[in-house]
Amino acid sequence: MTRDVGTERIVEVSIGGQRLRLREGARVLMDVPVSTARNGPGETADSECTPRGWHTVHAKIGADCPPNTVFVGRRPTGEIYSREYAAAAPGRDWILTRILWLEGLEPGRNCGGDVDSLRRYIYIHGTPDEVTLGAPGSRGCVRVRNDDVIRLFDLVEVGTRVNIEE
Repeated sequence: MTRDVGTERIVEVSIGGQRLRLREGARVLMDVPVSTARNGPGETADSECTPRGWHTVHAKIGADCPPNTVFVGRRPTGEIYSREYAAAAPGRDWILTRILWLEGLEPGRNCGGDVDSLRRYIYIHGTPDEVTLGAPGSRGCVRVRNDDVIRLFDLVEVGTRVNIEE
């Protein structure tokens, strides 16, 4: 089966622009601010950098969870994020609402060995509303507003390609 690139949905993440775009051919379906790694781009394990290159959505996690659902280890904890809850856990890297778990497609760049995005647990995920987007700040993942990650989650499928560019 051949892929119709004219209608294929592709997620594009710009590290320099701190933007996420969902395209379907030439049409832009979404264009939203994000926050990528405060340590900048990079592929090495434990670097807390955002990996570049082509990825695919390996798994979609959190369908039907309410907004602000807290995830730990890709599982909902049963808790709902609030500022009061956050005050009790300062410095925590909040993963909220939905998770799109990314798998690298480029061996030696973001797939395999110590550059494997899947084993690094690189996600596109929701973040607290008070977190600044449009500037680097994550620990490697791509943070997106909760409403935006719900919309993106509903518009892509497992296997959707994701290109993260500097």
